Amino acid sequence: MKTNTLGNTGIEVTELCLGALPMGPLQKDIPLEECVKVVETALRKGITFIDTAQMYKTYAPIREAIKRTGIRPVIASKSTASDYEGMREAIEEALEQLDVDCVDIFLLHAARADTEVFDVRAGAIECMKEYKSKGRIRAMGISTHNAQVVALTAARRDMDIVFPLINKTGMGILDGTVQDMKKAILESHAAGKGIYLMKVLAGGNLVDDYIASVEFARSIKGCHSIAIGMVSPEEVDFNAAYCDGTYDPEKTPTVKGYSKQYQVFTNLCKGCKTCVAACPNYAIEFDEERKIAYINEKKCLTCGYCNPVCKEFAIRLI
Repeated sequence: MKTNTLGNTGIEVTELCLGALPMGPLQKDIPLEECVKVVETALRKGITFIDTAQMYKTYAPIREAIKRTGIRPVIASKSTASDYEGMREAIEEALEQLDVDCVDIFLLHAARADTEVFDVRAGAIECMKEYKSKGRIRAMGISTHNAQVVALTAARRDMDIVFPLINKTGMGILDGTVQDMKKAILESHAAGKGIYLMKVLAGGNLVDDYIASVEFARSIKGCHSIAIGMVSPEEVDFNAAYCDGTYDPEKTPTVKGYSKQYQVFTNLCKGCKTCVAACPNYAIEFDEERKIAYINEKKCLTCGYCNPVCKEFAIRLI
């Protein structure tokens, strides 16, 4: 599989990155052994770049797959922590649970954050700098849905990596259009940033237009890798075959018809609005008359960030 170097970091990654979010408790909540098989399949197929996060709770299957295969992939993780201590705890958790001496990439997990993010999370950034200086992380950066934040990142010397949201429909992009995001990505690339892309299938919403969506992402100037969430060895085989050029529509399993959807069960919703505040794409709206939340399917990226904040377990993946 094709590899690229992430900007000026010297970190070499495969063009395809395994997104670990969907197999974890925020989405499919697949049993540990099945998750390990997904990661193990990816490593044996030559996918040696994995994206995870503190909130995804998928460190264990990555750790176990590394032990079974002996293959050490490039690992990117992230945390929503805003202060020094919170970020310190997040990095230490990753190091311990992944059982590694160094996490290759650590990001500010800032999907919904606006252009004040670098000021608001100054403490977390200082912590990341310190861990980078000690060699406990190799590169640092930001994960964001916001086009203006990507543009600002280009000028920051302390940000090595950008993980922006983009897809051919523009679904999920905040503070800009597809063209705005592409321009910001190109500026970041010119500044030497490593860039890998998220939500190229819009959280599964574009899966029935897989080829056009993936090719759109691959064609973006400045892109070094694309992260695609996978929940089975068959999905890994499909994505790996497509990206390494061995795709055969007659033999490769199809992903057409795959769908997922989050739903608020109104009989359980207490109207606290916690999920409204948690949604990175403003897809959860509130019916003031009925005092219940509901999901706008046209905006929903099926990221699952709403699910764990609901104390009533009223949000389910169906």
